[in-house]
Amino acid sequence: MTVLIDPPAWPAHGMLWSHLVSDASLDELHAFAAANDIQRRAFDVDHYDVPDRRYDELVAAGAHPVSGKELVSRLIASGLRVRARDRVRRRH
Repeated sequence: MTVLIDPPAWPAHGMLWSHLVSDASLDELHAFAAANDIQRRAFDVDHYDVPDRRYDELVAAGAHPVSGKELVSRLIASGLRVRARDRVRRRH
């Protein structure tokens, strides 16, 4: 079981963002997020969006840094990935 984080590369709200995922379970992901004061509103169906200023702190707390491509590959392999077209349906 591993919590993964990709480099901050996604622009929004005047800053860059990383994705935080688990390659094993959403329970593991939520527990890691709660332990690191990441609010639940940052959760987006299969990942948390975290601002660039938190990247080093989350790596120090145990998140494994990986490329964006590896993060997506491992999320898909875990069976936890929710495709973009399915996100709208899952939110409602």
